[in-house]
Amino acid sequence: MRRFLPSPAMAVAVIALIVSLTGSAYAALVITGKNIKNGTVTTRDIRNHSLSGKDMRHDGIGGGSIKESSLGAVPISFLTTGAARFAVVNGAGQAVRGRDISSVARTAEGHYQVVFNGNVRNCAYFATVGGTSASLPPSHSEISVSSLGSNVNGVAVRTQNGGNGNQLDRPFHLIVMC
Repeated sequence: MRRFLPSPAMAVAVIALIVSLTGSAYAALVITGKNIKNGTVTTRDIRNHSLSGKDMRHDGIGGGSIKESSLGAVPISFLTTGAARFAVVNGAGQAVRGRDISSVARTAEGHYQVVFNGNVRNCAYFATVGGTSASLPPSHSEISVSSLGSNVNGVAVRTQNGGNGNQLDRPFHLIVMC
């Protein structure tokens, strides 16, 4: 009866297989972060998407490390978009300064329309009679605001004399908060 003995090549192959299968597990148990010299691990040594924010030291990555072309647009918060809308208008109905304004018009004595570049229908309007430069504001004046019925982007403003209620052209400041 013939006994089966493995050839020397088979013995070497089996030993190599056992070492290769257990070697990486052994290395994972024995080699830790303390064994790696600082500055020796490069980006080629790290698998993509394997690190998260908790793996980084606080302030460990600066702005120069970020490829800006890979970033998308930063979404604007609803509050900052609404808070960014304002208008300073003179008594003749001309915009002196503002942000996100499409148009301003004086439609009648003391009546104005301020149209912005976005829907302001469900926003809050804050207005005050005030000079357009560093001067005293007009005295005895009142102001009122409401949504412009003909345009969802618009605000209707009315200025009047505080003493008798007559419509008067007055400069004003308008803020729209959404």
